[in-house]
Amino acid sequence: MFSGIIAAIGEITAITPRHDGAETVRLTIDGGELELADVALGDSIACNGVCLTVVDQQDRCFFVDVSPESLACTVGLAAPGPVNLEKALRLADRLGGHLVSGHVDGIGEVLRFDAVGDNRLLAIRAPQTLARYIARKGSITVDGVSLTTNSVEGNCFTINLIPHTLAATTLGRLQPGSRVNLEIDLIARYCERLLGVSDNAK
Repeated sequence: MFSGIIAAIGEITAITPRHDGAETVRLTIDGGELELADVALGDSIACNGVCLTVVDQQDRCFFVDVSPESLACTVGLAAPGPVNLEKALRLADRLGGHLVSGHVDGIGEVLRFDAVGDNRLLAIRAPQTLARYIARKGSITVDGVSLTTNSVEGNCFTINLIPHTLAATTLGRLQPGSRVNLEIDLIARYCERLLGVSDNAK
């Protein structure tokens, strides 16, 4: 589990085919300012909101394998470039954002990225299948960042990004047309499941 509080901006520096018959690729990721001293093989690190397993480590870099399914269902992992990084939560950690699984539910499209003073108004169109889970003043994860929605209309929602978020994550690089990884709030997902079970039991 993760919190959606980004610890560092890393950089995918290399993408190497694994030639394992499954078209898996291995990413070399420069951890930037991420503390890697306590990271062991098999640990989970969220990269742009995608939970990935550390398979090797060297100096300031760590390595993860990504399946074709993950590449097809997410954005930001198929080419060199910056990524938001967060190590998995420990039980003693503060939950500064919200509970995040690292399993991307869909890909959204940035519609607006407007300056409002030092802030930015971010408008995103979500897949229609996710619209029912997005609520005004609710939580959503965008490229691994825990955020609160300002408004929701249909399958489009807006978020206010403060200067700290713009500087500490890759979201400051967004522009209209950018595609982003979205993960809906776990509470919404489980509420639907519970209500569905109750309705079917009647």
